[in-house]
Amino acid sequence: MSIQHTQPFSRRRFLGGLTLAGTAGLLGLRPRPVAAEPPPETARIRLVQVPSICQAPQYVAEELLHSEGFTEVHYLKKAGPADIEQALASGEADLNGHFAAPLLLRLEAGDPIVVLAGLHVGCFELFGTNEVHTIHDLKGKTVAVPPRDSARYAFLASMVAYVGLDPSKDMNFVTHPGAEAMQLLAEGKIDAYLGFSPEPQAMRDKQIGHLVVSSTVDRPWSQYFCCMLAGNREFVHQHPVATKRALRAILKAANVCGTEPERAAQFIVDKGLTPRYDYALQSLKELPYGQWREYSAEDTLRFYALRLHEVGMIKSSPQKLMAQGTDWRFFNELKKELKG
Repeated sequence: MSIQHTQPFSRRRFLGGLTLAGTAGLLGLRPRPVAAEPPPETARIRLVQVPSICQAPQYVAEELLHSEGFTEVHYLKKAGPADIEQALASGEADLNGHFAAPLLLRLEAGDPIVVLAGLHVGCFELFGTNEVHTIHDLKGKTVAVPPRDSARYAFLASMVAYVGLDPSKDMNFVTHPGAEAMQLLAEGKIDAYLGFSPEPQAMRDKQIGHLVVSSTVDRPWSQYFCCMLAGNREFVHQHPVATKRALRAILKAANVCGTEPERAAQFIVDKGLTPRYDYALQSLKELPYGQWREYSAEDTLRFYALRLHEVGMIKSSPQKLMAQGTDWRFFNELKKELKG
């Protein structure tokens, strides 16, 4: 059952609440650098909407994107994370957050995607039966991933490679939709499932399995970005001002999610992006959204590239992939501009 606040929480009230709280300090607004920039080369920005709470900053950023000069802010509804990389590569979407590992896979494949910034740590939580207490315990076990979800498979492959296991030989991967996989775990018919918000919140609520690894708090995963911000290469090349302005809006929104999780959670519920306020709030409180300045985007891609190389999923070196598929200039500028 969804827990709701008594008053509807509109976009206007959301932004109004931020103003009352002191918008300039809360969002890290610095009017002079922003005012000195030319307007965006395009007034349209297209992002992807998938059923995932961890994408909250780019939804909360809607009004901030308008304030950056985008009069048309479109959210393309897609079924799941695999659709994000496809939308970016095809040019259907201009910019979006996505897990680092599948972005590396797309760079390896030569897709016209460029990684621009880090967004937040955490997302994935591995749940297992009583026979699974560590990643090593996955050897010989059956692990479920949703169909077409390259992000979860890539993360699992990275995890098991880090402890010396081979995902193609040492465990049995099966594909099931999320709800079905959680039920199978509850019945003991699979041994582990990698949950993605709001699934971990639901599994804890329903006491399905137990937590084995959290990428939010367990090392080494908690030391690297999970979601990065990436763009279509042609869009970034042709619209550098628009790219920076869009990144600024989303990173400011990440600060909001970190400092005002209650407001952000109600906002995404009222927008129909997730049905349960309690799950949304728990997720937003657990993920360190406001700490994006403290992690290295370069180190993140290097770490996951090495893990994926170890299991044969990519052949290129981290240096080659980063040389061909990253552009950190906007992120580095915004780290300085949006300080406190």
